[in-house]
Amino acid sequence: MSNDQRGPASVKEDGTGRAEQGGPILSDGAPLNPAPSEWEIRGFEAFFAPLRAWTSPRFFGLDNIPAEGPVLIVANHNLLGGIDAPLLMPAILRERGRLVRGLAEHVLMQPGVREILHRFGAVRGTRSNCLALLERGEAVVVFPGGGREAIRRKGEKYVLKWEGRTGFARMAIQAGVPIVPLAMIGIDDAYDIVFDGQHPAMRPLRWTCELLGINPELNPPLVKGIGPTPIPRPERFYFSAGAPIDPTPWLEAEDLDGAAADLRDVVRKGLEEELQFLFAERERDAGRSLFGRLRGALPW
Repeated sequence: MSNDQRGPASVKEDGTGRAEQGGPILSDGAPLNPAPSEWEIRGFEAFFAPLRAWTSPRFFGLDNIPAEGPVLIVANHNLLGGIDAPLLMPAILRERGRLVRGLAEHVLMQPGVREILHRFGAVRGTRSNCLALLERGEAVVVFPGGGREAIRRKGEKYVLKWEGRTGFARMAIQAGVPIVPLAMIGIDDAYDIVFDGQHPAMRPLRWTCELLGINPELNPPLVKGIGPTPIPRPERFYFSAGAPIDPTPWLEAEDLDGAAADLRDVVRKGLEEELQFLFAERERDAGRSLFGRLRGALPW
């Protein structure tokens, strides 16, 4: 999320996407009640069907996500970001009946792209948008590590980059909503980083990012998957949602900054525990690789 501290405006939607006085409004004209059709959902899943077949994802603990009421889902970013989320969101929709509202990076909210994101519930990642959605009883997913956690460097495999990131905890305290830590692994095993974004060989790309107004810290790495190609190795993806964390002990704190930092650390510990669970599942899974999955499907 950005450092936007503003609260939600006092307006409400009239059913057509317009707003009237009395309820919240979202930035960029995002609808309060996105309702992708069954055909759109099927089309979305069909588009990502090759990725699903290639990675054969497994999901654990999705029943920890409340079927109704406001909840903040706090997840880790994997390498490059956004590759695994298209598998997670439909799974939550199928199992919990909820369209999770994503908080998208500002760079993604460009004309033509943002309309598609809006259609499937995503909004610009601001605190005002987050609060507005939580006040409406929505399930909102946030990645505290942001782009920096996704744009990894060598030696940062599955490392959480949450230093100074307390915004999500502050939102949970302000809205008084539970937090569900959700861990994801897989893509960091499917790629190797050849050069990270800060390597001298990547200087031309850093210059290009600067010319485009993109933070050079978010210069993507050069990766390889199968052999020297950009095709990811067919490693299985794993997802696990932990038990909800109740923010009640922090609601009456006089020092909101300290309370947010404390809650952040509790959530981080919960997420790290879910990561350790997934690492253990991965190690004992005979179908972690495509070869293992094919061998397991043979009739012997």
